[in-house]
Amino acid sequence: MFRFLRYVGLGALIAYYFDPDNGHRRRALARERIPALLRRSSEKAGHAVTSEVKATKAKVAHRKEAEKPQPDDVTLARKVETEIFRDAEVPKGQINVNAENGKVVLRGEVEKPALIKDLEKRTRKVQGVREVENLLHTPGSAAPAK
Repeated sequence: MFRFLRYVGLGALIAYYFDPDNGHRRRALARERIPALLRRSSEKAGHAVTSEVKATKAKVAHRKEAEKPQPDDVTLARKVETEIFRDAEVPKGQINVNAENGKVVLRGEVEKPALIKDLEKRTRKVQGVREVENLLHTPGSAAPAK
């Protein structure tokens, strides 16, 4: 059955291109369109390969983030605040963050002793922090002295 359909399709194609009235025009159009179609498809494939190579090159070049210059003190303090105040449990009004030449000082009062260690750890992770002085304390305990 499949073979029969293939022969019927081939016969229809031959009749279409060798028709006495329009066959010459159809063959001429096919001679123009087929090479153009092949050319366009090869150009598309070339563009796809080129863009894929460029994307891979960019991924390799930007694999590791470039070192950024040391931020100024105000910027560093704001970056630390952004990092440590992300958590809703951190009392924003009770903690003061100061930065000077890469040294960050945390002052204030927090409810849980575990939070003191967590805030210091988060502060150390911020890019540009060289040293952390943690003066945080719990209610009822004396504030640490320098």
